[in-house]
Amino acid sequence: MNITEKAEKELKKLFGENYQSELRNTDPEMMEIYDNFAFDEVLEYGNLTEEERMLSILAALIAAQTQGEYKLMLKAALNAGVTAVKIKEVVYQSTAYVGMAKSYDFLKITNEIFREEGIELPLKGQSTTDQETRFDKGLNVQKSIFGDVIDKMHQGAPENQKHIQNYLSANCFGDYYTRNGLDLKEREMITFAMLAALGGCESQIKGHVRGNQSVGNGKETLLSVLTQLLPYIGYPRTLNALSCVNEIIPEEG
Repeated sequence: MNITEKAEKELKKLFGENYQSELRNTDPEMMEIYDNFAFDEVLEYGNLTEEERMLSILAALIAAQTQGEYKLMLKAALNAGVTAVKIKEVVYQSTAYVGMAKSYDFLKITNEIFREEGIELPLKGQSTTDQETRFDKGLNVQKSIFGDVIDKMHQGAPENQKHIQNYLSANCFGDYYTRNGLDLKEREMITFAMLAALGGCESQIKGHVRGNQSVGNGKETLLSVLTQLLPYIGYPRTLNALSCVNEIIPEEG
């Protein structure tokens, strides 16, 4: 196998000095292509920190429902110094975007790996709201990201759909976005990663491209996220998300 020096170094850093994938024995050509692409070539592009890269990948793997790869990359994230709190917050927030039916298994996997690594559970609580404050605090966070359009969405919703807008404010934003552990830039970044990996969410991707802009994640950051996700989610979903980014933030000139 012709694994580049940079890819081999990155793999050992993330997975340990004795890392050796069994697929290198059964599918050496495939792993040569993949390892060189995912752990060398795509790392040449972008402005993400290693922590941001890991958080984005974990978020996308949950959305894509890839349990085996999630286990590997969760261990890699811990080896890279990502805190248990930040990892757990990615899993928690994923529930708002993929549903508990999908996040449940990843919560269990995360707890399993944490116990193996000697991380005591439960982690310190990160909630900043209660049943009395979640709607107002969530609405404030929504408006801080998306502006006055949120008021218009609440006011313009048909009577039989107003509860959905209320849930968005109280649950999606009030229960999750207001939590400590991740800041708003990180939360918008991982939301973008999850939506890109889900596929079929182009309308929501466009909204969160605007949201990312609002909190300070510019086009270069979004392109960097898509670049790092490409080996894990493939070209169709990457290109669909890229089209959304270009529509909302056209190239100058």
